[in-house]
Amino acid sequence: MYVAVKGGQTAVQNSRRLVARTRRGPKTVPEIGANQIENQLGLAVDRVMAEGALYDRRAAVQAIKQAQGDLVEAIFLVRAFRTTLKRFGNSTPVDTEKMQATRRVSGAFKDLPGGQILGPTYDYTHRLIEFGTKTEGAADKDAPEKKETGKKEEPNTSFTMAPLPRVTDMLGEQGLMEKGTKNLIEEPTQDLTRQPLKIPAPRSIRLQALARGDEGFLLSSAYSLQRGFGLDRHPFLGELRVGFVGVMFTPPELGFEIKIGEIKITECFMINRFNGEKNRAPGFENGYGLVFGQNERKAMSVSLLDRSLQNAEEGKEVKYPGQDQEFILAHSDNVEASGFVQHLKLPHYVDFQSELLSVRSLQNTHPKKKSNNVKTGK
Repeated sequence: MYVAVKGGQTAVQNSRRLVARTRRGPKTVPEIGANQIENQLGLAVDRVMAEGALYDRRAAVQAIKQAQGDLVEAIFLVRAFRTTLKRFGNSTPVDTEKMQATRRVSGAFKDLPGGQILGPTYDYTHRLIEFGTKTEGAADKDAPEKKETGKKEEPNTSFTMAPLPRVTDMLGEQGLMEKGTKNLIEEPTQDLTRQPLKIPAPRSIRLQALARGDEGFLLSSAYSLQRGFGLDRHPFLGELRVGFVGVMFTPPELGFEIKIGEIKITECFMINRFNGEKNRAPGFENGYGLVFGQNERKAMSVSLLDRSLQNAEEGKEVKYPGQDQEFILAHSDNVEASGFVQHLKLPHYVDFQSELLSVRSLQNTHPKKKSNNVKTGK
C-alpha cells in the first residue's frame, strides 16, 4: 500500500525482512516448533480455529507462529487461507448428545444425571505465576516411565463415552421449558462465510456470527448484560460441556453416511427465569452457544447474548447494546474491526490536505478569528 510513496517499494521490502528477523528472534534460542504450539498453547490454537471459522489445527498453529502470537493477526491468516479451500459438501448436524465429554459442569444442578466432570480447567488454580523451573515437567513426575517406540505420543484425553442427558431436556420433560423442535435441523441454513451479513438476521446466522466473533468483545457485551444493561434476572449455567463429536458426511458416490473425523467443541446452555405472558405459561428460557475447541468463556458469552437477542426478536424493547442485533453482530468480527482501525496507518495525505484547507477556510470566516485579527491590526 505504501508503494505510491517515494521510496515506498524499498521501505516495504525492508519492513518485511525485519518482520522475518524479529519473528525468528536470536539464533542462539531454539526455534519454537509446531508441536510445541499445538500441545502447549492449545487454548490459543482453539481460539484461532473458532474465530478463523476453520477447524484445522495445523493451519492455526502455523498462523500463530507466523503472527508471533498475535491471535487477531493469526485469525486473519486463517480466514484468508479458508477462502482458498474447495467446498465439497455439507455434513449432517453434529450430535452433541453423543459427545465424548472431557468436561461437563452445571451451575444449576448439583447432582446432575451422568455426573459432573471437572476435567482440565483453570477454574480451580490459584492464579499465581510459577516462575523458574519449579513446575517444568511436574506433570510427568508421577507418570509411569514410557519406553521409546518411535511412535508419535498420543495426547491423554480421558473422557466419558456414556450419553449425557441435557439439562434443558430434563426441564422440558417437566414442562418447565419449551422443547426445541427437531424439524428445525432439516431447514436450509444460510452460510455466513459465503453471504454478507444482513440485519435483521435469523437465529442460525446470529449463532454463526457469534461463534466466530471476537472473544473479548463478546465477553464484555455479555458482562454488560449481567450488570443490568439487558438481562432482567440472574442467569444460571444450565450446562457446559467440552468434548469430541463425530462429523458425519454422505458422499454422493456412496449414498450412505460415514464418519469423516472428530472435532473438539464447547457447548453451553444458559437458562433464565420467565414469568409468563398472556399466551405463554411461566417457566425457563435458554440461550445456546457452541464454538470450536475448548473456549468456555466464549461459549458462555454466546449463550447469554443469544438469549438477549432472542428477547429482542420477540418484540421486547431494545434499550441496551447487548440487545441490539446490529451493534453486536456488526462489531463482533475482529478481522473486519482490525482492518477498519488499522487502515488508518495507510497514507491519507491527500485527504488530510483537503481537511487542512477546509479548517483554514473556516477559521478565516469564524467571528473569533476575525476579532483576533482586528486586535492585532491584521
